[in-house]
Amino acid sequence: MASRTLPENWLRQDLIVTAAAVAGGCLMAWLTFVLGSTTFATPVETQLIGCLLLPLPLIWRRSHPLASGIAVNALYIALANTTGMDLYASQVTLFLSFYSIGAWSARRGAALATRTVISIAMGLNVCLSLLVNLGSAKLNVQFASATTLAALFTLYLMINLAFFAGAWVFGDRAWQQALERQELVEANRNVKALQAELITRAIEEERLRIARELHDVVAHHVTTMSVQAAAARRLLGRDPEHTEKSLKQIEASARQAVNDLRSMVFTLRETDATEEGLPTVEDIPGLVESARLAEARVSYETIGELPNLSPAVELTLYRVAQEALTNAAKHAGPTASVAVRLRSRQDSVELEVSDDGFGMRRNIPGTGTGLTGMRERVTALGGSLEAGSKPRGGFRVRAEIPTAGATA
Repeated sequence: MASRTLPENWLRQDLIVTAAAVAGGCLMAWLTFVLGSTTFATPVETQLIGCLLLPLPLIWRRSHPLASGIAVNALYIALANTTGMDLYASQVTLFLSFYSIGAWSARRGAALATRTVISIAMGLNVCLSLLVNLGSAKLNVQFASATTLAALFTLYLMINLAFFAGAWVFGDRAWQQALERQELVEANRNVKALQAELITRAIEEERLRIARELHDVVAHHVTTMSVQAAAARRLLGRDPEHTEKSLKQIEASARQAVNDLRSMVFTLRETDATEEGLPTVEDIPGLVESARLAEARVSYETIGELPNLSPAVELTLYRVAQEALTNAAKHAGPTASVAVRLRSRQDSVELEVSDDGFGMRRNIPGTGTGLTGMRERVTALGGSLEAGSKPRGGFRVRAEIPTAGATA
């Protein structure tokens, strides 16, 4: 069941409204008495008491609209028929109580029934007043005939009908508008929550992307330097020439790692920057040569003529080759042979890095970021990646990326 939310300061507001209604009613009663325009001979003290009591239920017109509306109208009928009070200023109080039933009651069926009963009761009250007062001596003095008096009360009845009809329509409209505003507020809250979720997800995806980039850039060069440093340590003092060669390669790998890091940082900073300077498939032979300088036995072969590939495809192929060679250096063993094949197919390009070493050994520590990152890169471009041990020993990484729609 839909309901309106009360404002935080609703009680203070309704106390002010009630006080204003009391003050206005008392002022009107006093002016009526002073000017002598009252129709019924009602003591001014009684008038003031009635004007004080009648608006009091308005304090709860929004928190308990049904009870407040019933109380105001019942009190009005009781005062009007027992004391003969005119209660001219009560029209504002009656309007507010009747309006509040439609504007604030969440029980719409009960609101409809209550307003219907009140409307009938007020109409009957006007008719009863007509019948009771037709024979009033004072009224016969003021009004020339019973016909004139009947016309006056008919006018009162029509005014009351229009009065309550207006309060009914305005109350229902206020209820509907309030619900529409609440729905808009809720929708806006949901949009903001969804926006925050999307931002969080984008940040997380960007963090993972940066982690993959750091792993791809750093892991390969650090692994190469580690292998070369181990070789240099073994040859130190026995083969100065090879030792110097290994140290130079360590220096070159370190320099290349720094350059790659700078390139990555530049790419991250410049969101609108072009993709020039990023690694391509033409840089894969450089990876192979770097591995050879680390005393690894690596072969490279290109099969078929490669089409023009998008920068994303070329970067992905390069990173897969880089990660696969890094894993081979870690896990294949010093005597293993590694074969890198880049093959052009009809609607895709395939990269395979295969070795005949020990395969992926469980006792070698690793984060698992490399294989996961490779797979995410490839699948993001609509491709597939297979990585696992071969039946006869060794390890193979095979990535296939479609070229349709990915050409530059």
